[in-house]
Amino acid sequence: MKRFVSAILITACLWNIDNLGSYPQASLAQTQPTETLSYSFYGKQIPLNLRNDVLAVRFKAIQPRGNKPLYLQLQDDLTTRGIQGRGSTLQPNPNLQVDPLGNQLALVRLPAGVRTSTRLLTNQIQQQPYVEETLPVLNQGESEDRENEKLIVLPNEIIISFSPGTSETQKQQVLNEQNLEIIRPLRFSQNRYVARSKSASGIEIITVANQLNQVRGIQSATPNFIQAISDNFVPETNLINSSQEILDPERVLQQRLARLPKPKDTPFSTALLPLLWHLDSTPKRGQLLPRTDIGAIASWQASQGGEGVVVAVIDSLIQWDHQDLAKNIYTTDHYPDKLPGEVKGWDFSSSGQGDPDTRLSRKERDIIQPHFRRTFELSCQEMVEEYKKIALLLAQNNPDASACERGNSIKQYFRRQITSEFHGTWVSGVVAAHSPDQSGIVGVAPQAKILPIRVFGLNGEIDSVSLIEAIGYAAARDVDVINLSLGGLMPNQELTEQILTVLEANPQLVIVASAGNENRSGISFPAAIPQVLSVGATNIQGERSSYSNYGKGLDVVAPGGDISRSLSGGILTTGGTGLSSLWQGITKPDYAWGSTLDPLGNYVQVQGTSFAAPAVSGVVALMKGVNNTLNRERIMDVLEETASYQGLTLTETEQDLYQSYQKARLTGEKPEEIPEFLVFPEPSSAEDYFFGRGLVNAEAAIQAVQ
Repeated sequence: MKRFVSAILITACLWNIDNLGSYPQASLAQTQPTETLSYSFYGKQIPLNLRNDVLAVRFKAIQPRGNKPLYLQLQDDLTTRGIQGRGSTLQPNPNLQVDPLGNQLALVRLPAGVRTSTRLLTNQIQQQPYVEETLPVLNQGESEDRENEKLIVLPNEIIISFSPGTSETQKQQVLNEQNLEIIRPLRFSQNRYVARSKSASGIEIITVANQLNQVRGIQSATPNFIQAISDNFVPETNLINSSQEILDPERVLQQRLARLPKPKDTPFSTALLPLLWHLDSTPKRGQLLPRTDIGAIASWQASQGGEGVVVAVIDSLIQWDHQDLAKNIYTTDHYPDKLPGEVKGWDFSSSGQGDPDTRLSRKERDIIQPHFRRTFELSCQEMVEEYKKIALLLAQNNPDASACERGNSIKQYFRRQITSEFHGTWVSGVVAAHSPDQSGIVGVAPQAKILPIRVFGLNGEIDSVSLIEAIGYAAARDVDVINLSLGGLMPNQELTEQILTVLEANPQLVIVASAGNENRSGISFPAAIPQVLSVGATNIQGERSSYSNYGKGLDVVAPGGDISRSLSGGILTTGGTGLSSLWQGITKPDYAWGSTLDPLGNYVQVQGTSFAAPAVSGVVALMKGVNNTLNRERIMDVLEETASYQGLTLTETEQDLYQSYQKARLTGEKPEEIPEFLVFPEPSSAEDYFFGRGLVNAEAAIQAVQ
């Protein structure tokens, strides 16, 4: 278990975690630097690399012409009309690709082989009346990796933490000496500000932040990186199997349910309960095979289903009006420091001070709906015509694929991307769904409340300021549990300090985080932060899910699903695409598509450590429903003590990998696929290495705290 708090131990603990590098993005207006780019994390320098094939664009807050999203306006100007600048014209280039990133940003991508001058492109884009600025783009590591889609945009924003006791006069003196100005103080945080440089721009901001770490009176300084954390699938390279479309899905569903026994004597029964194998795997696995679930159903009676407990879900779009979530949403309008319009959580991903609604906005709907509509209205051949660049690259990389296969693959890609925008809705359902008419699903803690907190914009856009404020906001709203299903972020000293400060001030608060989906030795950030409970994923067979991270620092595992063999192996939860505004003007399909259980996507079957973490958050809510005086240390101890390896199975490959790890550790070798860790205790066995302390057992945990 991770119980360290000093900066020295934090550094050692986090220095070699998975995804250590950053994913920034650098302005193409800059020339390639000769020095190595890096930023500071507790005194360690984390390498970055300037991308010369991607440019970030920030748009002005204006009404677009013809209500067309500004990123599409830019794409038309770049690829069809060409753009005018002072004294020169940039001819249209159909190979350029413009993708939205949140509401106000876009990424302009230059495919391999394109010879467009990046300097000219940058200068011309900056002169467009709807463009605010262009920004640098970087990726993790020391070399350019065009396949690495975990990018970072670098704005002229630096998060500065002043040393305790620094007066306002001293702060202003430091700012003046360093030629900085305050943009605003961070809310729900102490002595922390976001500032801009009055003299530097582009990649120079990294140098400024590094220099600030040496200034007396400044505790730490980190650029406010805007990360693009999205699906690693590259549509131009990979074909997606489109055979997942299920005709007459209601009939198929009823046939599935008819073959499965329904759990009895449960206070929270729904029609779909037999499909929720992560709560009780017996209906699917039978009485003879060992159970691979968390034993939630057996614990409901004693725990009151987590009644009176609040779980903050810090994530992406949370459609809190979904019928299975609406009655379990925590309201916050009674707090004296409530934000403007605050009632049901807060959206920190929106520009400015944020927004009181975590659901899909009209502006966001206008961005994603055109792609969504085409996947249902166009034939596979028409999709190839509509998305020629993607189709052409698919053909080059998959020469045996027919045009229709390429078109269907593009359809599935856009559907997958759009459904995953509602990741926060998926996570919320795992924690505390509660179907009002017993036709839907239930979460692990059906009586607990969800506090919706949004930090992700569209396409996985997230910045450090939003997450730091979200953590503080959740604590200020007196939540009992914070769920962070957002592994793979850059190590960030400001966020680490915020989490440690919040935990120290709230000894009963538990933060649960997903271990990451890279199938690597090493849990990702922020799950690696001391005192955060890290969770890996298992499948219905009781194996480690093939994507789940493992190794030192992994605390426990829980069902995260595996849809590689069958969608039924996924975690069934609440989907977000069922909202009527998204389907406006689209004929409702007569089939289930992608990972959806129904034609509209009210329910989805998903996989990831993102869904193992909320299962554990739900168990914590059940424990607090039994005994609300439990502190964090006791809860984490009980979860680990009552977890077990019963029902779990290691593959031969995993056994061999653990033996290689042991050999490398004893001989001092460092195999590339096994990163070194410095502080976490050594795993005591292969089971410990891949499953932590084991599969969480809600029933046993409840009994231990009664």
